[in-house]
Amino acid sequence: MNNMKVLIVDDEMRIRKLINDFLTIKGFECIEAEDGEDAIEKFYQNKDIGIIILDVMMPKMNGWDVAKTVRKTSRVPIIMLTARSDEQDELHGFDLGIDEYITKPFSPKILTARVDAILRRTGNAIDSDVITCGNITINKAAHTVEACGKNIELSFKEFELLEYFMSNKNIALSRDNILNNVWNYDYFGDSRTIDTHVKKLRAKLGTAGDQIKTIWGMGYKFTES
Repeated sequence: MNNMKVLIVDDEMRIRKLINDFLTIKGFECIEAEDGEDAIEKFYQNKDIGIIILDVMMPKMNGWDVAKTVRKTSRVPIIMLTARSDEQDELHGFDLGIDEYITKPFSPKILTARVDAILRRTGNAIDSDVITCGNITINKAAHTVEACGKNIELSFKEFELLEYFMSNKNIALSRDNILNNVWNYDYFGDSRTIDTHVKKLRAKLGTAGDQIKTIWGMGYKFTES
């Protein structure tokens, strides 16, 4: 697990330091965040974070909202820390896609063992999140994109759109289909927003953007070349 990045999110500095010290000894690279907003910012600044250790009760944005935001774009493993041992809280956490739930106070040695176990258990799943089609590769867990060997910076929605295209390669996708799956049914705009995002996406992908084909009068199709 050497060099695996761990994002530690807790508003108590002593707890962050305690976890940091134990995980650093085990060879992990630790990044700390003191509140929910700080956590989201650092998560998307560091594309290769391998696991998140997340407190529930924090200022600015609580752990539930952080987990919900992360799960929109990533399946990175999340361990939730909480001072409460309420069953409903645990069930809520699992509904959000939490991988592990640990009640405070906790043993740092047990936490470290849980981190190791989760990474072993989810390692294959994370690897399967890498999709390559033609000259484009995306890593859904790390939220990264490469086109023709170059790293490409995409917005959340551009990434979701590209992921949807690549997951449905060689399939003709109508604009309504794309709206319903990428923007969801609660979107009240019109299909022109798809054309705008596709235009921006093609520009960022460079020559690899030619893999997104226009089907006139219908929508788009993603191809290998």
